[in-house]
Amino acid sequence: ENSGMVFHRLNATTASLQDVKDIANQTNNVFGSGGILLYLDEIQYFNKKQQQSLLEYMEDGRITLIASTTENPFFYIYNSILSRSAVFEFKSVTKEDMIPALKRGLDILNDEQKKTITASENALMQIAKCASGDVRRALNTLENVYMTADSEITQELIDSFVPEVSSVYDKHGDSHYDMLSALQKSIRGSDPDAAVFYLAKLLAMGDIISVCRRLLVIASEDVGCAYP
Repeated sequence: ENSGMVFHRLNATTASLQDVKDIANQTNNVFGSGGILLYLDEIQYFNKKQQQSLLEYMEDGRITLIASTTENPFFYIYNSILSRSAVFEFKSVTKEDMIPALKRGLDILNDEQKKTITASENALMQIAKCASGDVRRALNTLENVYMTADSEITQELIDSFVPEVSSVYDKHGDSHYDMLSALQKSIRGSDPDAAVFYLAKLLAMGDIISVCRRLLVIASEDVGCAYP
């Protein structure tokens, strides 16, 4: 008899509701008698109906769900699932905490390529700074720079690989609307320096339509109300 939970993993970008049903049906046999632990990656790609169906299996105890998403769960996850779950936020990794991963990455590359390319602490820190808290991005940069280095990864070489604008920005995500909101609140608060700062950040990210639209809103909601 197997009393332990059976682990399954699905990705919502490719999984269907039938896949979930097939997994849930395993609880009817001896192998799933201890219940199912389902890890569902990118849960935001499941629509409301699919998420509601998941809820049914969570309610009757057949499935214990662990889900992950890169989006704000309070916008994308069905409320009834959220109310039955604990939400954990994974923070961006600090520059200092990236250094051990970059050192391991360099050792692995040297081992694979049969080379002894070096990188100073400052060079690794420079890569970490450009990664905006994303270790995967830092390791990708390290690998690209490594493949063109002769004997040492220099800061000049890193500069040639890192784009001028490297901060995390999603035109349709929270950070986009946070920045537009910061622009509007800066103007509302009569802070020209802050307004120009957020305007410059938005323009540097290549967005102008949203800025123009928001300025029209500001003219109506803020300036118009203050000085009709």
